[in-house]
Amino acid sequence: MKLKITIPKDKKHTETVTCIAWSSADEVISTGDDHKILKWNLVTGESFPLAALAEDVFPTDVSISSSHTKTGKSSSEVFVVTSTDGKFHIFNMAGRLERSVDAHKGAVLSGKWSNDGSALLTAGEDGQIKIWSRSGMLRSTLAQLPCCIYSVVWSPESDHVLYTNGRQLVIKPLQPSAKPLTWKAHDGVILKVDWNSVNNLILSGGEDCKYKIWDSYGRPLYSSGSHDYPITSISWSPDGNLFTVGSFNMLRLCDKSGWSHCLEKPSTGSLLNISWSADGTQIAAASADGHVVLSHCIEKRLEWCEFEVTLTGRKTIEVRNVVNDAHETLELRDRVIKMSLAYKHLVVVTSSQCLVYSTSNFNTPSIFDLREGNIAFIQQSEKNFLIADHSGLYINSYEGRQICSPKLPGGTRGSTLSNRILSLGPDVLAVRDPKNDRSILLYDTTNGKLLGDGAPIQHTMEIIEVHVSQCGPTSDRFLAVIDKNHDLYLNPVRKTSTNHRLTKLASMVQSLRWNSSVNILCGLRDTKLLVWFYPRTLFVDKDILPQTLHERECSEFGKNPELCDFHESTVTVRRADGSICSISNIPYPTMLHRLVATERWNEAVRLCRFAKLPSLWACLAAMTLKEKDLATAEIAYAAIGEVDKVEYLKHVKSIPSKEVRRAELTLLSGSVNEAEAVLIQGGFTYRAIQLNLDLFRWERALELAVKHKTHVDTVLGFRELYLQQIHKQETSNKFKQYSKGVDINWENIHSKIEMELANE
Repeated sequence: MKLKITIPKDKKHTETVTCIAWSSADEVISTGDDHKILKWNLVTGESFPLAALAEDVFPTDVSISSSHTKTGKSSSEVFVVTSTDGKFHIFNMAGRLERSVDAHKGAVLSGKWSNDGSALLTAGEDGQIKIWSRSGMLRSTLAQLPCCIYSVVWSPESDHVLYTNGRQLVIKPLQPSAKPLTWKAHDGVILKVDWNSVNNLILSGGEDCKYKIWDSYGRPLYSSGSHDYPITSISWSPDGNLFTVGSFNMLRLCDKSGWSHCLEKPSTGSLLNISWSADGTQIAAASADGHVVLSHCIEKRLEWCEFEVTLTGRKTIEVRNVVNDAHETLELRDRVIKMSLAYKHLVVVTSSQCLVYSTSNFNTPSIFDLREGNIAFIQQSEKNFLIADHSGLYINSYEGRQICSPKLPGGTRGSTLSNRILSLGPDVLAVRDPKNDRSILLYDTTNGKLLGDGAPIQHTMEIIEVHVSQCGPTSDRFLAVIDKNHDLYLNPVRKTSTNHRLTKLASMVQSLRWNSSVNILCGLRDTKLLVWFYPRTLFVDKDILPQTLHERECSEFGKNPELCDFHESTVTVRRADGSICSISNIPYPTMLHRLVATERWNEAVRLCRFAKLPSLWACLAAMTLKEKDLATAEIAYAAIGEVDKVEYLKHVKSIPSKEVRRAELTLLSGSVNEAEAVLIQGGFTYRAIQLNLDLFRWERALELAVKHKTHVDTVLGFRELYLQQIHKQETSNKFKQYSKGVDINWENIHSKIEMELANE
């Protein structure tokens, strides 16, 4: 990816351009020391005066209310210009001055609208930070410092404020009693900060000639090398995947991880301000020599199987098949905003349309119009794809038909979500609740409604990543979750009595991907690549789970690599420097999954005998146990030396009742409550009571006996025998209560037990 820069030949500003902002997808507002406010039309390439400032007013910052930039409505919308005379000036979009307000003593160095456009934040040379209403009325003074504040910005939820304090960064909550978070960020004065609302990361640049990335707790994530000149401007892209850095004769495009996509050196002096368009494809920069520097992102490259797709121009896409070296050039009517390539389909979003190409035929795409052009991201699954924009989420088929539009709680904007906290499967959509970062909402992709009773999946920690498995039937759909502690949890999507639980799978997992063709999960931890060949083992037989895990050393990827794709047996990893590497895994687990899916058990056994891998035998053991093929399960458990479970399976096979066999196999997976439910539902009350007695769950056994009015004396008798053996006295009030009126006769107890077993 790189930037294509356009610098107009004629300078419309005669002095330094100090600030710039996008008013719509193709219009830019700029102002500078020549006291002129200009509007640029990128379609026609023309500019015209919008307003004029007084001769003694020198602008320092401009901000347009977020509601204007995202909806495109110009009626009653405003933008604010801060200036060196201590005032901020509110203009409407027609260029008429609405109000000028005395805000600070000395220059107002920074002014920002809140994310919902309801409040204005200003900071100045007097060291004060103030919050104003939309009409310009003072609400509060947030901070008073002894030094000037060069830059200030809102948090994603507009409940905190980030500002500079010399070499320090400070996050100040809006609550008066809350304590601010302060840390030393740079070795020189910090000139610019930005806080992205999607990835929740902070970007800073200063006079030490470095730019740095921080999380919302002030922990360092990336620090650049020292540049030749101070960093004078920085800006996140709206989707949080990219950011730009400006300095003297330098414009750098970077990934969110910090590594550089490209470096451009326009001869325009220092870039004092940088602004991204709302669709995240265009950049405008204010330069010291009076030029407005315009650029757009090109040469974005996507890969899937044998296909390589490259955005070669604003409206041109080149498709290449690396197997037969076939080339296709797609000429589009409008500017390309987003692209996605997966599952044999290329989805292209322009400023007005969505085009869906099949990899088998790039000549006749399915085309449908969009409600708005500011698309946040695209996500694909095998059967459908999702588009997120400011209005919401839309799930479409590959024929171009809209299937549904899931309703997010509280009117949440789709543009505030990201691929990390949203995952689309063939039949389910998982979204981290925008109002509660510890819960996950599951939607049915056929109708857009919440699954089951609509209750979210709850977790005890903040969730940072959500991934839905892509293959197999709906009953095999699983949700993988990474929380703030980087612990990995696995959860069945469908809420049934046998599989709805949240279970920990691993710790310290940095990145995660499901295989796109079979249900195999891979993750990165420290310097190792972890591959779970059959993650469902966690719910079938947890004891053999470690044997289904394959670990591979991958220290060559360096620090903080990221998984990009996992297709067939190939894992694609992006290193910390931005380079992409591929790793080939063992192909046998993929083959085993496909054999088991078609119930070809004999071939699966032959494959395991040929491969001679304990991990493959362990996967087959769990798969056969899940499918209740006990004969094959015996072979697999014997191959990995699980003699006790082989004997247990022989015992299970000897049980005549189907329900009891099912309960015993459920018990093997550690699901006591579910095994009990299976027995009670099948009418085997004594079996359920005996199950609890064997596990010393005395209270539950007595509760079942009393509820079903049977075998109360059996429970009391075994309890009494147990206490005699351990030389203890009865302490349970329930047992004391029922033992008073029940006579324990072991002959009757044994005869009842024999009768129950005979009935089975």
